[in-house]
Amino acid sequence: MKILTDWGFTRESWRNNSRGEYLVLLQGALLTGFAILPVYQLPGLKIQSTQLLYITWFMASMLGLSGLIFIIKGLIDLGKNLTPLPYPIENGELVQTGIYGIVRHPLYSGLILAAFGWTIFQMSISHLIASTILIIFFEIKANREEAWLTKKYPDYSQYSQRVKKLIPGIY
Repeated sequence: MKILTDWGFTRESWRNNSRGEYLVLLQGALLTGFAILPVYQLPGLKIQSTQLLYITWFMASMLGLSGLIFIIKGLIDLGKNLTPLPYPIENGELVQTGIYGIVRHPLYSGLILAAFGWTIFQMSISHLIASTILIIFFEIKANREEAWLTKKYPDYSQYSQRVKKLIPGIY
């Protein structure tokens, strides 16, 4: 239970969602739903060419591997600042180096990349829809998190102008 309090969870915050606890629950539900979602392929959408199939698998693998790298590097670079809550921990500091010098939300980016990798690997329309929902959710969660980070860290707005939110160099 100490780790939960270290991360910022309290009984009071669970009652009033003051630190984004409900977003964490929703994220867990969305990721679980993605994992157990049945694969639905459009009828007639079958890759006939072996070369095209290998290219598709390569693209899916690169997206999945990139996602995994973003997640692992993000966890390592956050170090003691890690919390599942979008609300920053009390004694935390703003991390702007490592993967956080490339993208502001590498954990979210990694999950999105991995989801799209799986979507392409399976050629699944159901997972494409679910991946789109994940992008929308992580955009909302990141916006909420950034409001709190801007309030806590005076140099966050300057950092956010310098580093892209979810896609390095693009967005």
